[in-house]
Amino acid sequence: MFKHIKNISLLGLILVTMGACWELDQEVLDGVTQEQVNASTDPNLIPVLKASAYSRIVGNWGASGGIWSLHEVSSDEVVVPTRGPDWQDGNAWVRLHRHTWDPSEPSVSGAWNYCYTAIGEINNLIVQYPDLPELKAELTVLRALVYLWLIDVYGNVPISTEDDLGSNPTNSSRQEVFDFIENSVKDNMEMLVKEDKKTVINYYSAQAILAKLYLNAEIYTGTPRWADAEAAANAIIESGVYSLTSNYFANFATRNGGSSENIMTLPYDENNATGFNLSMMTLHGLNRETYDLQEQPWNGYASLEEFYNTYEENDVRVDNFLVGPQFSSSGERLNDASFEPEDPDGAPLTFSPSIRELTPKALRQDGARIAKFEFAPGSNSNLSNDYPLFRYGDILLVSAEAKFRQGKTAEATEIVNQIRARAGVSPFTAMTLEDLYDERGREMFAEASRRTDQIRFGKFNQPWWEKAASEPYRNIFPIPQTQISSNPNLVQNPGY
Repeated sequence: MFKHIKNISLLGLILVTMGACWELDQEVLDGVTQEQVNASTDPNLIPVLKASAYSRIVGNWGASGGIWSLHEVSSDEVVVPTRGPDWQDGNAWVRLHRHTWDPSEPSVSGAWNYCYTAIGEINNLIVQYPDLPELKAELTVLRALVYLWLIDVYGNVPISTEDDLGSNPTNSSRQEVFDFIENSVKDNMEMLVKEDKKTVINYYSAQAILAKLYLNAEIYTGTPRWADAEAAANAIIESGVYSLTSNYFANFATRNGGSSENIMTLPYDENNATGFNLSMMTLHGLNRETYDLQEQPWNGYASLEEFYNTYEENDVRVDNFLVGPQFSSSGERLNDASFEPEDPDGAPLTFSPSIRELTPKALRQDGARIAKFEFAPGSNSNLSNDYPLFRYGDILLVSAEAKFRQGKTAEATEIVNQIRARAGVSPFTAMTLEDLYDERGREMFAEASRRTDQIRFGKFNQPWWEKAASEPYRNIFPIPQTQISSNPNLVQNPGY
């Protein structure tokens, strides 16, 4: 996946590109000094200079405890049951599920550090190479993407740019962060390429940032921006660059780089860009034999039964889940010698959608497992599936929701029925807002969308399995206590 860059001496700039796997179409010439870089208009230099920033974005997004987990486990679609001593982790996953987290949670701190490490790398590159306007434009929009995650997860966060490196920043209001994201994108997007470039920011991923920002504007600022969300989504739709794949799961396959639907992806690679550990996080240890994995899975993440049951039987997307009897790659029935006596399935490994309890004694075989992303036979603990940050199917649903909320119900229903047709289920004839919410859930399962959707639809604070009603201040996470302690200029979010 990664073509080696030979004979580069950009003053040690690239930090060995930190294992990134962005492809370069041509080799970069050797003997390039920093002065030559600053004065050069050679397009071959740009991919090299930005590689370290993108490698930070790949980071540990899809790893246990990363920002993906923060979104998923706090929602009603993914849970990490405590199976005896497994996944106790100081009850961190229980608190995340039950909305009783506090500012000291490892996942809260981990997501913050992930985002601000990426922002720091971006700011340093902008300072170091100020005379490359295309590079600065792309990095500025990339930084806006990270702030889209921050405004959604933490709300009132510090804005850090190339102009204030090394300072102890103060919180900015959510409105100020919103304006910063919007202006960063709108001021620079016309300098971005209008080509299908999946692993870097392009014009269309910039529009996707705006579409998601405007879709949630009422939550972030108190003022809805439905027409703007529709316009940004339609800029992608009407471009004709992207389209729905005929096979839903082609977007999540191990070799999904050619997907016509994925707009921007994190290009994970089990050797060169690690950090997507879903096979380890969700599969039972015996599933090592199912996929001939190099390492034994950890038997953790599963879906809630109620969410699993939102799918119709003939919905092809029900294969987002792994349920039922489990076999080895040669077809032999797998047996769990450590099964609990109270497990009605006994030793034969059988995943049931139901989960006996969240903690402390969920059964080893409880829960539908997350199978949306292909588990490549023989792979190690990391997946090589490119993770879609923005996908055309999602953008269609953004457009549909924005239209629906403006009263354009017929147009919205027609768009959603495109999604349902691919899934093999009957079209809506009279779609409700609840129908649209449910369809987003089915289509976007395990793509770090559900928590944000639940907040926007007023569902996040409602009770669900093993979770009581939670307070509205839980709609954003606390500023990590480590950050509050090290920076006296920060103020904790209300309620914490």
